[in-house]
Amino acid sequence: MLSAFGVGGPTVDTVLDSVVTRPGEVVAGRVCIEGGTSDAVIDQVVLSLVTRIEVETGGGEAHGVGEFHRLVVATDVRVPANERVDIPFRLPLPWETPITAVGEVALPGVTVGVRTELVITGAPDKGDLDPLSVQPVACQDRVLDAFGELGATFRSTDVEAGRIAGVSQQLGFYQEIEFYPPARFAGRLNEVELTFVTSHRDLWVVLEAGKRGGLLRQGGDTFGRFHLTHDDAEQADWNTLIGDWLTQAADRAPAFGGQHGHHGMRGRRGMGGGVLGGAVAGLAGGMIMADMMDGELFDGGDLGAEA
Repeated sequence: MLSAFGVGGPTVDTVLDSVVTRPGEVVAGRVCIEGGTSDAVIDQVVLSLVTRIEVETGGGEAHGVGEFHRLVVATDVRVPANERVDIPFRLPLPWETPITAVGEVALPGVTVGVRTELVITGAPDKGDLDPLSVQPVACQDRVLDAFGELGATFRSTDVEAGRIAGVSQQLGFYQEIEFYPPARFAGRLNEVELTFVTSHRDLWVVLEAGKRGGLLRQGGDTFGRFHLTHDDAEQADWNTLIGDWLTQAADRAPAFGGQHGHHGMRGRRGMGGGVLGGAVAGLAGGMIMADMMDGELFDGGDLGAEA
C-alpha cells in the first residue's frame, strides 16, 4: 500500500477487534499507519465492505467484487516520519450482508471482507482484504436449523446481482443458499434454494424449489415467501412451515408449463456435506405461497455501490 510515496513510505495495517460478526452489527478496529523515512499526508482513509458477486451476462455468468458499503474514516491524516498513527473506526454492517459461516463451518463460495483504501493526491491505493466471518442473526439461525432438522443438506451458496420483487431489498444483490432436499422428496424435487432479505425489524424468507420432470408431469420451479418480524421469526415453528411448503411444492403442478427461472435451475457447483441442524419451536408466522414465472417474482437490477 501507499505506493505513491515510493520506497521508504509509510506502511498500513488494518486490525479488526473481531472477525466474527453478524448482519446489523458494527465491526470495530483501527487502521495502523507506520511512518516512513519522511513526513507524509494521506488525503483520505476509506473502508469498504466487499463481496464476491455473480452476474448474469449474455454469454453466461461472470464474477467480480462488489462494494456494498463505504465509509470515510479520516481525512488529511498527517503521518510524521518513523511515528505511528492509529485511526479507530466503527463500520456498520448492512442487514443484508451475506452470511459466510454457520458456527464453526465456513460456507464455501461466499466471501465478505473489509477493504482499506487510502487516497493520496487524488489517487486511491487499495490494500488487502480483511475477511469477516459473518454469522446468521438469531431469526435466520432458526430457519437454517429447520432445514437441518427436516433432513436437508447444504449444497452450495453464492451471491447474485439483482433484486427480488415484492420485498424491501436495499442492496443490489441477494444470497442464495442451496440445499439438497430431504430424502422423502427424492425423485420429486431437485433442489431447494433459500434467500434471506433482512432489515432491522423484518425477515423475508424466499424459497425456490426445483421440481423434477417425468413421463406424466412437467418440471418447473415453485416459489414461496414468508414475512415475519425478527421476534415472530425466532418463535415460529419453521419445521412445520417449511416442511408443509416443501410438501406442497412437491405435490403441486407448476402454474406454467416447462422449466423456467433464470437463477434457480442453472447447473450448480455441488458441494455436498454437513447438515445445519437444531431444534425450533414456537408460534407460526404468516406465509405467502406463489407459483409464478421468474420475471414476476424476481427481476434483474444493476449492481452498484450502496451507501
